Amino acid sequence: MKTSRSMLRFLPVAAAFLAAPVFATNGYFPHGYGMKAKGMGGATLAMAEDSLGGATNPAAMVWAGARMDVGLDVFMPRRDAERTDAGFAPINGKVESDKNYFFIPEFGYNQMVRSDLSLGVSVYGNGGMNTTYPQGSFQCPTGPTTVAPANMLCGSGTLGVDLAQLIIAPTVAYKINSQHAVGASLLLGYQRFKIDGVQSFAGLSSAPANVSNNGYDSSTGVGLRLGYQGHITDTFSIGAAYAPKMNMGRFDKYSGLFAGNGDFDIPEHYGIGIAFSPTPVWTIALDWDRIKYSGVPAVGNPSSNQAPLGAANGPGFGWKDVDVVKLGVVWRMSEAWTLRAGYNHGDNPITSADVTFNILAPGVITTHYTAGFTYALAKDSELTGFLMVAPRQTVTGPSMFNSPAFFGPGGGGNETIGMKQSSFGLAWGRKF
Repeated sequence: MKTSRSMLRFLPVAAAFLAAPVFATNGYFPHGYGMKAKGMGGATLAMAEDSLGGATNPAAMVWAGARMDVGLDVFMPRRDAERTDAGFAPINGKVESDKNYFFIPEFGYNQMVRSDLSLGVSVYGNGGMNTTYPQGSFQCPTGPTTVAPANMLCGSGTLGVDLAQLIIAPTVAYKINSQHAVGASLLLGYQRFKIDGVQSFAGLSSAPANVSNNGYDSSTGVGLRLGYQGHITDTFSIGAAYAPKMNMGRFDKYSGLFAGNGDFDIPEHYGIGIAFSPTPVWTIALDWDRIKYSGVPAVGNPSSNQAPLGAANGPGFGWKDVDVVKLGVVWRMSEAWTLRAGYNHGDNPITSADVTFNILAPGVITTHYTAGFTYALAKDSELTGFLMVAPRQTVTGPSMFNSPAFFGPGGGGNETIGMKQSSFGLAWGRKF
């Protein structure tokens, strides 16, 4: 089939483009997938707006029709960490992460095989986290009476992590009848990771050589997303989607860091949504999502676990499960212009007890405000844009350096991690 060959030609280009780092806001997941979704707070489980359904609700693809979407999101996070009141004063100080501009592409293609059957693919960044803290002015002990320049976690050089996750999601969707559809996406996952500057934790690891400064490592995995979408009436629709935990290969270079000998899976997540159109020009959408970070030991294990780093029950980032509420509004102002607005609020996965580990991954954002538009360039071509602003959020807690394994009670003081974000993006869509 000619259209299938065309779709396959796009895949290598999209996959290579999406190997760039990805960053996220509901924990380490994006607040939405697709520029239309991002403009309305991510609330699209009960809607069929574009060909990114493989990232949200696979059943939406059969309602979306034959189309292609290509977009680029410019993401601008500001991250910082500060330590105060440490009994060992040279480790007090504040740093801000460098590299505050990131480019996040996305791609989708959908083809109608029959009026009730579609085949497509969504290529997207599932999430990620990045920090790059300069060494700063910190001083840490090198002996009983000596200190030396160090970073905030008493390692040497730049401190930070880089995690990026790419998903290619071939998707099939089928209309059971004129009102109800189901869909499934095969999730082909790739992720890469590196961490620098945490050499001071090597002595707490089951594999000290596989903790820090080993360059990039990567792993792959396969998962599944199932979806349902029902157009109950002309004005009311419902949607639901579920993705079980995605088993990814281990990061061998960091087997001494992540619990389970370098294991780092993608957590189970699911959601339900509704969409209501009180008039033909207005639609209101509401989604609820749950992300089960606690099911991935590397992410969910408390940092206080009394086991070596890298062990089966070793310390993690202590992230708890989060609930996310997404509210979006669409106004079809004219034949050419559609405007959107949204609100996205999720739980903070990080508690004060785990603040030290999360200097590396301060995923503390809870609230997002969004706006967007679509402009019809022609009957079969459109341009979509969005803007997102997430106000600064912080978490403060006692430093892990208060542990007897480091400086003892009072020696590490308190730490505060903070983040604020903004992003904007554009996408071109073409209908076939």
